[in-house]
Parts: sequence; C-alpha cells; structure tokens
Amino acid sequence: VHAGLASGGQVYFAHQQWAGKGQRGKTWVSEPGQNISMSLVLDSRALPISGQFLLSAAVSLGCLKTAQQYETEGWKVKWPNDLYWRDRKAAGILIENIIRGKEWSFAVIGVGMNLNQDSFPPELSRAVSLKQITRRTFDPLLLAGELTIAIAIQIEILKKDPETILRAFNQSLYKRSEKVTLKQENHPFETRIERVNAEGLLEIEDGRRFRVGEVEFVDGIW
Repeated sequence: VHAGLASGGQVYFAHQQWAGKGQRGKTWVSEPGQNISMSLVLDSRALPISGQFLLSAAVSLGCLKTAQQYETEGWKVKWPNDLYWRDRKAAGILIENIIRGKEWSFAVIGVGMNLNQDSFPPELSRAVSLKQITRRTFDPLLLAGELTIAIAIQIEILKKDPETILRAFNQSLYKRSEKVTLKQENHPFETRIERVNAEGLLEIEDGRRFRVGEVEFVDGIW
C-alpha cells in the first residue's frame, strides 16, 4: 500500500507465515499449509474515520458467519474482534489503517483462522481449529474465498447501516451479561459485561468504559 502497488479489493494469501502479528505486540502462530493467513486491502475512503472499530466488528462478523456454516453452535466474538468457540480461540483479526491527513485511505485487514491444525504449543492451550470442532478437513484456499465474500458482505452492510453491525456484534459478544472477574492494573474486580459501544469501548454494569488493553480476564482469556 505504501509503495502504491496494492489496491482496494486485493487479497493476499500466505501458505506459510513466519512473522505473524497479533494484537498488542503478540505473535500469531500457524502451521504451514494448514490454516488461513490472509490480508485484505480495503479502500476505506467511503467510511468515516471515526468508524474504525465498526470495521473491525464487521470483519469479525464475517468470520463468525463463515464458521457457523460448518458448526452452528458455540460461536462468540470476543472483544475487540477474536472469534471464539466456547472458551477457545479459532481466529484473530488485526487491522492496520493508513490515514493521510483527515482521510482514511486504506485498511489492511489481517485474518488468521485455524482450519486443519490439530495440535498447538502448550502456551496456546486455548487455541482450537475448525477441524477439531467439526472433524472435517478443509481446503484453506477455498475457505479463504468463502471468508472473503462473507467479510465483503458485512462491510457493505456497514456502509449502509452501521447500527446493524454494532447490534449484531453485541448479540454475539463473548461473556455478555455474564458475571466475570476482570483485572485493571493488577487490581481484580467482579462485574457484568453490558456491551461494546460504537467507539469500541467495553461497557460494564457500573457504567465504566474501557479501551482495549485497559482490562483483562483474571483467568487469562483476554
């Protein structure tokens, strides 16, 4: 994108990824040839610069709907945008935005989804693949095509009706309306998750709001 060699609508698929990025400086680990590791280039000039979280929400819903084609139950979206099956992570999203002046020029949407990998390192004990869930083996390229279409559909909905995206995101929000123990700066507290707002802030029952990285689950899920 920065070199002017990419354009909106292009998708880059990696059969092997050796320097995968995750949220907040973490890494994304994937066995060669087994999973989806791809980047979608979006011309984001039609979207308001304030809507960066809603794009993330739309992408996570595309991942959710793709996974639900193969297993209907158990899926949730964990704030801000991870795909979870029960209490295990199946996909992660990282979006890098290119903003020039006051214009949101491009968004590079990185998606990693576990498809056929049937074992993970001990430090990734919460990871799960679609194969482990369904007992089926998938063609990563074919499923990447399905995922791309699903994401594109959600982005078109976002352009027309952002509230629909936010409402669907909250309907699928992991641990919503449940009592959880969160930790802020090493201070744990019990609360109930209410919703995520359009700016991407997590709202809890006492009215407080948190940005990504300000709180985490005590048991390490976040």
